[in-house]
This record gives sequence, structure tokens and C-alpha cells, in this order.
Amino acid sequence: MAAEIVSVQQLLSMRLHIPGYQRPYRWTTRNVAALLGDIDTAISEADMITDFRYRIGTVILHRNDLGDCLDIVDGQQRILSLLLLMLYLDPDASFPLLSEAVFSDSETQHNLRTNYVFIADWVDYQPEEWWRKAKAAFSDTLEAVVITVNRVEEAFQLFDSQNTRGRSLDPHDLLKAYHLRAMREDPYAMRHVVRRWEEFSSDEVRDLFAWYLFPIGNWELRERTRPFTAQEIDVYKGVPERSGYSYAARARRAAPCFQIGEPFIEGNDFFLMAEHYLSMHDDLVHELNENSELQSIREMMNRKSPTAGFRHACNLFRCVLFAYYDRFHNFDVRAIRKLFTWALMVRVDMQALGFDTINKYAVGDRAKSPYTNAIPMFYKIARARSHTEIADVIVRTRGPHEGMNSERRELCTFLLELSGGSSR
Repeated sequence: MAAEIVSVQQLLSMRLHIPGYQRPYRWTTRNVAALLGDIDTAISEADMITDFRYRIGTVILHRNDLGDCLDIVDGQQRILSLLLLMLYLDPDASFPLLSEAVFSDSETQHNLRTNYVFIADWVDYQPEEWWRKAKAAFSDTLEAVVITVNRVEEAFQLFDSQNTRGRSLDPHDLLKAYHLRAMREDPYAMRHVVRRWEEFSSDEVRDLFAWYLFPIGNWELRERTRPFTAQEIDVYKGVPERSGYSYAARARRAAPCFQIGEPFIEGNDFFLMAEHYLSMHDDLVHELNENSELQSIREMMNRKSPTAGFRHACNLFRCVLFAYYDRFHNFDVRAIRKLFTWALMVRVDMQALGFDTINKYAVGDRAKSPYTNAIPMFYKIARARSHTEIADVIVRTRGPHEGMNSERRELCTFLLELSGGSSR
């Protein structure tokens, strides 16, 4: 096994080969946009720092049995994307991989064409000087760690090891690294936020983003949510401190007051935001556990042997309460009862209830709606001027009927009583 640091120009000039066991080229324009952004940042840094180098990652190669070329074990997606960029910057350039490879897979062909068109559009909007600097960066600034092995078994062991470590790095860990990098000019502040961050449970921070901030942010836009992965962290990268955008000026003036979905300044404000919402979550848990006016709701949520569908509906209530408190910072009991009724009615409506249904219900999907309440509650909260607008929302209930199991019948009766005692 040998490892070396080489320029991207050297890497692309190697006689590389894509073995048959490799998956198709699946990078989207979003992945390519992130790569172009990294390269643009590297070019800017190189203008300010002598001998600056930007490492794009690690590539694992296997010297195949023929010995005349190197099989790409890990790094294919990035290598092909870099080749597309280099070909657009220098159409006369020649690279062994592209001259010898046969891209027969239809998915690969489609993504290569789509990403090349995207690169062309992105680069065409750059000044002419940027083109020159970008071509020079391939040899002078951009570099990669290349690990070459002689036995394919070693290559796959190394690949598995790298990807296992990669999977263990949660999105919030990547955000931590990103925002610390934004604070690199203030090492004291960096040490301070690291100490504060380490006081939080990693599971709590992960759940905060995955189960509250990210889905609520999507539902407030009337968009269905999706798993919060490393691909989604751009949402929380914040606004550069020196940005001249008008919305950045508003974010600076608003700090340290935070609202879900609203911009914040990158760096220290990210850690303040996370701390704010972790504390807010604790406040909500305490209120649900201690407020005597919420006792009946508390007892219903803590009923014995709840089904998975009931737990999904309760989690929806916690999310909508989180959104409400983030907006209005009060515990108006009438509003909370309305939110609980709205969230739990989806369990009354649906015999089988999973997260996909919760996702549709949260955005208020009215198309052939099977729900008693097709209300985009998160959207309403995000746009309400007063908490009374939420307390005044008409949330409908209905009585039990044959075919309901005992859990739905019990919940149905409870919600009728909570809302005043009659179905409507």
C-alpha cells in the first residue's frame, strides 16, 4: 500500500480505469454545485495565502493484474465530475480515463450530459480571469490523497473502513466543523463554543435537527420533509459574516433571536441557535409534564401500550407545539388544545398510520384528502401575526364508528370532550 498527495492535474492524468463492479455515475447537479463552490473558495483563498492548497478528498486505487492501469475503487464520482469541469475549461485537454472508458450505462450517460450542461452554465457566468485561475488551480492548488494498493482485497477493506467512519459522522458533526472553520480568525471564541458544545448530548443534538428543526422548516413551506442527512446540511450553513446581502444585514440585526427557517450568521450564531433550541425543547418537555391545565393531554399521551400510529401522531403534536412556541413563546391553553386535536385527529382518521401519512398531513394536502382536517398547520403558524389566529382555527372532530379499534375509539371520545363535547 502506498499513499501520496498529488495535484488534481496529476490525478486526472493517471491511466485510470473504472472497473465493472463500480456503480453508475450518480452525482446530481447539486453535488456538482457543491464541488464548484469548494473550488471557487479554494481559488479565493489562494489569492490571499501564498502556497495555499485545498484537499478535495481521498481516492483509493487498485493496481490491477495487468499492471498497466489503476482501477478506481473509491472516488469515481468526484473524479468524473472534475474531468467534466476540466474538459469545459480546456476542450483540447486529453485524459486517459475519458479516451479509454466506455460509458454504456444509461444512468451514467444521462448524468454526465446533465452535469456537463450545468458546469457550462455555471462557468459561463464567471469572469474571464476566473477561467485562468481555475485551470491553474488544478495543478497549483487542488490536491488529493491517493492511496494505491496491489491487492483488490486490501482496496475493499480500506474502502469499507473509510465508509464506516464516514457513516458515523452525523450531519450535526459536519455542521460543527463547518461553523468552527468560519470562526478560525477567533481561536478564543472557537475554544469557548467547543467547550459549550461538548456539554450537549450528541443524541440530543442529532434529534433536534432530525426530528424538529429540519422537518418543521420543510412543513412550514408546505413541503414534505425527508431524512436529515449530510446532503441536507446546506440549510444550516448560515450567512457569511461579511455578506453584503440585504437578508444578511437583517440576520445580523436579529441576532441572537432565532426563528425556524430564518437566516442566521455562520460561525458562533450556529452554536447559539442550537443551544437556544435545545433549551426550548427542555422548556416544552417541562411544560407538558408540569402544567396542570394540560394534565388530560399528558395522560392521553402516556396511555398504556400505544400503537406505532399513535406515537407518530404524538410526535407530530410535539413538532407543531415546537413550531408554535418558537413563533409566539407562550402556552395559551386553547391554542395547545387545538394543536393537540389537529395532530391526533390523523390517528382517528387512519387505521394504519406511518410517517409517510404524517408527512402528507403536515403540509395540508387537500387532494382527495381522507382527513377530517386538511389544515396546513405549520404553514399557518409561520404566517400568523398573533397566537390567537391559531387558537381561533376551527379544528374538526368526529364521533366513533364501527370498525374503529379501541385506541381510536378512546382517542375519538377524548378529543370530542377536549374540543367541547360535540362532533362537527
